[in-house]
Amino acid sequence: MNKGDEVAKVKVGKFSVGIVGLKAVLEEAAQESLSSDDEVAEYLFEHLQSKNYIPPRAHTDYRLAFLREYKKYKGEPVEVEEQQTLEVRVLGPGCPNCDKLERMVYTVMTAEGIAGDVEHLKDLNKIAAYGMVATPALVINGEVKSVGRLPRESQLRQWLWEATGQG
Repeated sequence: MNKGDEVAKVKVGKFSVGIVGLKAVLEEAAQESLSSDDEVAEYLFEHLQSKNYIPPRAHTDYRLAFLREYKKYKGEPVEVEEQQTLEVRVLGPGCPNCDKLERMVYTVMTAEGIAGDVEHLKDLNKIAAYGMVATPALVINGEVKSVGRLPRESQLRQWLWEATGQG
């Protein structure tokens, strides 16, 4: 994989998104004579937009996120934002039930209009770090909700609403 195709996880607003080519573009921007935060943000946005889908209504949030990543890259101080996002982790090596649980999570969140950061962890070392021996497993905001089975959709819906503080 070449550096321009690497995917970096970046917080944009209250969500984590994968950005293709961020590291390479940060390196390029550091070599440019960019004098203001606005110039840096615009440079990064223009160069990253071609490899990443950026919804039109989120352009400002992405520019701010890219600028924050640039400042981190340059070792400049960055204001830390408190994260209040729902984090859902599906643990499993990619077996049919693990993939089904991931689809269930996306289906319920979409149907209910619940926003959050969903990640399917397939690396056995990362799964073991959660203390899991059976899969699929579901972790919501750091709390293990199910292990070794698929929860009912109604139960999944309840857990997700509870985790948002609205259940």
